[in-house]
Amino acid sequence: MHIDDTLQFAFHAMRGYRTRTYLMLLAMAIGVASVVLLTSLGEGARIYVSQQFSSLGTHILIVLPGRAETTGGMPPIMGETPRDLTLDDVAAIQRSRHVKQLAPIVLGAAPVSYQQLEREVMVMGSTASLYSVRQMSLSSGQFLPEQEITRASSVCVLGYTLKKELFGSTSPLGKWVRVSEYRCRVIGVTADEGVSLGMDLGEVLIMPAASAQSLFNVNSVFRILVEADSQEEMALAKQDVIDIIRERHDGEDDITVLSQDALLSTFDRILTALTYSLGGIAAISLLVAGIMIMNVMLVAVAQRTAEIGLLKALGSPRRQIIMLFLTESACLSIIGAMLGLLFGLSGNWVLQQYFPDFPFQAPDWALWAAVCIALSTGLLFGMLPARHAANLDAVTALSGR
Repeated sequence: MHIDDTLQFAFHAMRGYRTRTYLMLLAMAIGVASVVLLTSLGEGARIYVSQQFSSLGTHILIVLPGRAETTGGMPPIMGETPRDLTLDDVAAIQRSRHVKQLAPIVLGAAPVSYQQLEREVMVMGSTASLYSVRQMSLSSGQFLPEQEITRASSVCVLGYTLKKELFGSTSPLGKWVRVSEYRCRVIGVTADEGVSLGMDLGEVLIMPAASAQSLFNVNSVFRILVEADSQEEMALAKQDVIDIIRERHDGEDDITVLSQDALLSTFDRILTALTYSLGGIAAISLLVAGIMIMNVMLVAVAQRTAEIGLLKALGSPRRQIIMLFLTESACLSIIGAMLGLLFGLSGNWVLQQYFPDFPFQAPDWALWAAVCIALSTGLLFGMLPARHAANLDAVTALSGR
C-alpha cells in the first residue's frame, strides 16, 4: 500500500466517525494552545522586565543605603540602622573620573494643589542629570535647571497625567502650585511615558533634591543612580563608589551597589525558568490528550474489527496494519497541533488588545516543542491500539468478534 493510499485510508476513517475525530482534535488543540498561552505569559514577563530596566538608561549603578548580605551568624540583638546617604555623599561620588553623571533620588508623598483642585501624589527630588540618566522626555517646557546639588529652588516639573488633572488643556508653564505648604513654579511637563519599574512618572511631581529634603524635613536620599562612562568602566565606577563612601563613613561598608545588568540577568534567569515551568505544566494537557487518543483508538479498533479482518485476509502484513493506525494518530495530532497554534496565537492577539503594554509573545522553542510533543504523544499512545489491531486474527475479525 502506497503512502497516498495510507493517508486516504486514515482520512476516510476520520471522516467516518466525525464526533470522535472532533473530540480528539479539540483535546490536542487545547493542549497546544495551553502551551502557547502559558509560555507567552512567562516570555512576556521576561521581555517586559527587560524593557522596564532599559528605561533606566545604560551603564547604570543603583546605590542603596545599608549592606545587603547574608551571614551565618546570629542577627544582632539590638539591630543596626545603616547610615544615611546624603547630598554631600552624592557630591563626593560625582568627583570620580569613572562616573559620567549621577542623580540622587528623594521620595515622598504630598498633596499637590492648584486653585480648588488637589491630588495626593509621589514627589521626587533630584537634579538636572535625572533627565538623561532615566532617558526621560518632555512634552513642554524644560527640566530642572543645572545648579549646585545642595541648592533648593522653587521650581518643579509636572508629570503628564498630573498636569491634565490639575490644569486640563491649559498650559501650566509659569503657574504656581502648592506642594503641601511649599509653593513652586511649574517649568516643564513630562511626556506620557507610562509605568516604569512600578512607578507611573505621569503622576509624579519632580523638584530639586534639596527642595524635596526641605519639604519632607529629611537630610538623606532614597537612592543614587550612577551612570558610568562605558560598560567597561562599570566595575571601576562601582569600586570607586564603594571606596568613596567607605572613606566618608569611617571605614564602614554600609551601602549596597547594584548593577543594572546584574539585576536584569537575575530577573532574566528567574523568568526564563518560570517560562519553562509553565510550558511543562501546559504540556501535561498534551499527555492527557494522548491518553484520550489511545482510549478512543482502542474503541475504534473494536468498531472496525471486520475492516481489519478484511485487510488481513487480503494479505496486508502486520506492519502495514500498524502503519495505518499510526498514520491516523499522527494526522489527528498534527491537525490538532495546527489548530492549537491557531487558537494560542489568536488568544495572544486578543490579550494584546486588552493589555497593550504587556508583550504577549510565545518563544519560538515553545511553538516547535508544542508541535513535536503533540506528534510524539499521538504516536506513542497510538502504538497500543495499532499493535492491538495488528494482532487480531483475520478469521475472528471477519466474523466481527
